[in-house]
Amino acid sequence: MNTYGHWVIGLAVSYTAILVLAGRMARRKARADSGAYFVGGRQFSPLLVAFCITGLFSGSTFIAVLELSYLKGISAAWYGVAETLQVLLIALFLVAPFRERSLVTISGLIGDHYGRTARAVAGAITAFAFPMWSVATALAFASAVHASTGIPMIWSLVLTAGLLLVYLQGGGMWSIGLTQTINCCIFVVMLAIGLYAIWRGPSLSQFADSHPAYVATDTVGMTQIVAWFGTFIINVPLAQATFQMAVSCRTPGEARKGVIWACLFGIPFVIVATLLGLTAAAALPGVEKGLIAIPQYLETVLPAPVVGVFFLGIWACALGWGAPCQFSGATSLGRDVMIALRPEASEAELVRYTRWALLVLTVLMVIFGILRSEQSAWWNILAWTVRNSATFAPVVAALLWRGATRQGALGAMVIGFATGLLWYHLSGWGVAQFLYGIHPVWLGMSANILALVLLSLITSPDRWRLSEGSAVYLGAGLLIVSAMIAAYTIQAFATLKPTGLLGLVIFIAALTATFGSMLLFRPRKEAVSADTVAAAA
Repeated sequence: MNTYGHWVIGLAVSYTAILVLAGRMARRKARADSGAYFVGGRQFSPLLVAFCITGLFSGSTFIAVLELSYLKGISAAWYGVAETLQVLLIALFLVAPFRERSLVTISGLIGDHYGRTARAVAGAITAFAFPMWSVATALAFASAVHASTGIPMIWSLVLTAGLLLVYLQGGGMWSIGLTQTINCCIFVVMLAIGLYAIWRGPSLSQFADSHPAYVATDTVGMTQIVAWFGTFIINVPLAQATFQMAVSCRTPGEARKGVIWACLFGIPFVIVATLLGLTAAAALPGVEKGLIAIPQYLETVLPAPVVGVFFLGIWACALGWGAPCQFSGATSLGRDVMIALRPEASEAELVRYTRWALLVLTVLMVIFGILRSEQSAWWNILAWTVRNSATFAPVVAALLWRGATRQGALGAMVIGFATGLLWYHLSGWGVAQFLYGIHPVWLGMSANILALVLLSLITSPDRWRLSEGSAVYLGAGLLIVSAMIAAYTIQAFATLKPTGLLGLVIFIAALTATFGSMLLFRPRKEAVSADTVAAAA
């Protein structure tokens, strides 16, 4: 191990001690009042919410854009733009209503509407998806550490997972609030170092003249850009970790303000990551992975202690993403699943179950990393597929349609989950190549939302009636549009297949048909009444 490696290890150990201390401080806050462990007693300020969400999204965006910009140039910034749009849509449309409902988790929202069985299924699927997202970012960080220090990737992963467990166990949401604030302080230093490294690097204008593809806005591919925007927009109602932090704020208005601030805080991450990736590409072209090329470049222009601090910022990015994911997943497993299994459980018991769930998800995170450490992106694909294919339709129906039945929601979760996994299996469990070019998440969500409407229409205990007025015409119009999109998809199948957009077009057709049906058919009374849900709970 060289001097750079020693500085990275030394700073990581010191930072670990700081975060563990923050976790102990958070434990005292978590004991203060009811709900403190899961949603911080709903006492977060807008600034604290902004720090939490900046740590979640901006840190992971920095890693992703840094890697992509080295390989593809400035078009990698579209990833950051798409993720920022997702956060902005959450702020404008969902944070305030969810705070008014006293939401804790999305799986809890499903359980509140569709009963105990739906709560248990949604909670379990959501819980086991989150360690997949955590391990994906942790592996990206581990690969960079391995390149600079020689430390095996698995030990970097174990250290990250173990640290998340230690400081989340005690204080819950308060642990996230305090540690994300510390991470944001490190981010500022990391960005400053990145800007200095850009200034010390070769001329970007000369590099752009000799490598025009790097400054083209579509080098990464329009298909990929469309897929990013489609994925992030569709994920808006399912962003459980974001909601759980945002609804910890004091009021709905302050929650929205905090999330909007997080959008603004995230802009420098996208800019610096893009420029630093370009600078490294100009200085050290030809390296296979951007997160290996970046540290190699930094070692040529910065002293060892400064490189160590920059790596500390990258680790903070991994922790800032992993902590909310692990805690939100543990909340679904320890709180929502156990409420379904033991409705009489007290708040203290649910906290204890959640702490045990954190241990379970930590072990899973390490196991996932051991099973497939060479392709971190694979875990992202699997997580998107299992979670979104199961929970998208029940959440949309809970927000927009009072005709969904408990049987319809539960059947849709099973059908969507199974469809997504089956299609991924038929695709060979790959990272980039899927059967007919259809990403499994698009097919899973299509089956999920169509199944919910059809099963609800079949299982409703009361007769349906057509809507009145403009809703009839709008609903019928959407069904016609859906049929037209479906006909176009069949006609243009061979053209769409190589673009990777076939799955998205199928999903748009399914979504349009679903919304048309929701507008056209109205139950004579609410399919799932509050009394029914209360009895089922």
